[in-house]
Order: sequence, then C-alpha cells, then structure tokens
Amino acid sequence: MSNYRIDSALLCEAFKALSNPNRLALFNRLMNCCAPGTKCSPAAAVRYCVSELGEGLDIAPSTLSHHLKELNRAGLVEMKRKGKNVECWVEPAKLERLNAFFQSSQSDIL
Repeated sequence: MSNYRIDSALLCEAFKALSNPNRLALFNRLMNCCAPGTKCSPAAAVRYCVSELGEGLDIAPSTLSHHLKELNRAGLVEMKRKGKNVECWVEPAKLERLNAFFQSSQSDIL
C-alpha cells in the first residue's frame, strides 16, 4: 500500500470524526493553543479533563465519552488517565498534518 493511501485513509477517518457537530466543538476546544502557525510544544498543549470539556456543551457524560473515544480512534485526540481523571489533548503534529492537507495543492492530493 502506498503512502498516499495510508495518508488518505487517515484523513478520511479524521474528517469522518469531525463531521459530527459535538465532536467538532470538542476538537475546537482542545486545539485552541496549538493552532497551525503557533508555537506550541506537546508539553505545552492544553490538556483538559473530560468533565471540563463538556462544560457548556449540553452533552450527557456518556455521550461526551463516546465522542472523545471517536476522536481518539481517528487519531485526532490523545487521552491519558491521570488518577480519577482522563486528560485529553491534541498533539501539535496532528494539527500540522491537517494543515499540510489544506495547504497542499489539489494536484498533490489527487
């Protein structure tokens, strides 16, 4: 399998996960410090506890957990248990990959 197909499959999974409005809102909250073009190291990436992410979104905790698992499965969000909490964050490299997709020319994509 070529690198193109691997990248294409990864991007398809990412966009599929982001097609849900709740997941897009969660991802947007997580990427606020590491937007493409900013300097944000993985150590400085904003990390939220799951309960913090759900504030103001009117999402049931079980639904919130499902959405975060889908973002994680798509490779967009990292998750790590820390005591009783689960921390979630976006690695800057993930945003760089998405940014590279949007910055590339149409001929590079096809």
